[in-house]
Amino acid sequence: MTELSNFATEITDIDVLLLDDDEDDFIIVEDMLEELNGSFNITVEWEPDFKTALEKIAQKAYDICLVDFRLGKFSGLDFIEAVRKTGNDIPMILLTGQGDSEIDYKAMKLGASDYLVKGQFDAGLLGRSIRYAINHAISVRELNANEEKYRSLFLRSVDAIFITSKEHQFIDVNPSLVNLLGYSTQELLRMSMKAVFKSKKTYSHFNETLIKNSQVKDFETKLCTIDDNELDCIINSVALKDENDEIYAYQGIIHDLTMRKRAEKELLVAEKLAMTGQIARSIAHEVRNPLTNLSLALEQLRDEVESNEDADMFLDIIKRNASRIEQLITDMLKSSKPKQLNKEQLLINEVLEETIGFTNDRLKLRGIKLTKSLAADLPLLSVDKEQLKTAFLNIIINAIEAMEEDKGELTITTQNGTDHILVCVADNGKGIPEDEIRKLFDPFFTGKQGGMGLGLTSTQNILNSHKAQIDVESEVGEGTMFKIYFNTEA
Repeated sequence: MTELSNFATEITDIDVLLLDDDEDDFIIVEDMLEELNGSFNITVEWEPDFKTALEKIAQKAYDICLVDFRLGKFSGLDFIEAVRKTGNDIPMILLTGQGDSEIDYKAMKLGASDYLVKGQFDAGLLGRSIRYAINHAISVRELNANEEKYRSLFLRSVDAIFITSKEHQFIDVNPSLVNLLGYSTQELLRMSMKAVFKSKKTYSHFNETLIKNSQVKDFETKLCTIDDNELDCIINSVALKDENDEIYAYQGIIHDLTMRKRAEKELLVAEKLAMTGQIARSIAHEVRNPLTNLSLALEQLRDEVESNEDADMFLDIIKRNASRIEQLITDMLKSSKPKQLNKEQLLINEVLEETIGFTNDRLKLRGIKLTKSLAADLPLLSVDKEQLKTAFLNIIINAIEAMEEDKGELTITTQNGTDHILVCVADNGKGIPEDEIRKLFDPFFTGKQGGMGLGLTSTQNILNSHKAQIDVESEVGEGTMFKIYFNTEA
């Protein structure tokens, strides 16, 4: 077993325990680990039994433990929880057969170092995950155990570390926190913790929990950078006490989950769109054939039935509704079908300006005030102008229709981020309940009377084809904001 205290800069020997009741999975993981033996020596021990593995872990004879999620009547989460309850801080990586953000989050809350999906990682990724997990565990141990080494660890940590006063004024920050938030060290030292929280209500909850318990563990929140970009983060913080057991400061670690959450969301959107398209094509096939026969029979019936006012009226009703069904199927197919893009290099502001021009009459008729704040330094993007105009138009029209006449305020802004362009469309309308936000982009979901509920489905499909991400923030009675992120690093 490698002495972890001497392990911070270079990994040499690693002892791994694999808890998995499937021997085939053990063989696959063992083969991957053998591929890494050129760089350092890895020995892996397989244990299929939950209780035996707990006993082995108690001996503290391993550098890291790989835990399968499904373990008969137990789960990998049960094992992680059981190990942590004993006070053992061995790094653990959860292996599962299917990606699930909820399981990922629970694993991290319980103390897992990482979460890997079977079939989606290779030897290289597994090796990096193991190295990170062990180094991260070393960092935490050194932080808690050795005051002399704190400063060096503080400066070298890949996670953002901070120390604040009792009033949560920053009094020390490490380079990772500076890089994370974009402020200089001097700027942060003039700020309070409250200033970087997106939600003041969430900050109040964080503060109250810290005061009550003298620590906050795995507190999930959104932080804002100097450019007003939002970051999904987990904060761990503890109180520092003097010899009289009085709190004089707080120290903590911030772990950035933004890229992980963004990747998970993009994957879910892609899977959802693919499933929607598959369902749409199946429905179209099953409905269009009988619908065609119905239309042909209707025309034949019209020729054979003696013409009279009642008969013509009923035949017209049947024809009109058959045509509506046909149009619904066509619209559904269009909304879910992957878009073929005709890209050109354009400024996003120009596309927005043209789109806004189509809505000027609506804005005037409803007495809605329009405020624009379009950044002047945006880079060119490779986009399909007409399709993007359709996507923007759907969002803007939804915003207009959500506001009261003569009271509405529509705000459209663009910002240049470090790796993206952000487009925001905000209104002061009726807002959207939280449980409905998740359904906004589902086919046929609509809150408008007479609407078909396909506009936002099509919008998401267009944006997904542009590798853009869309988020929705809303409060009932306050309004709604659509935020669209266009990647500029491609």
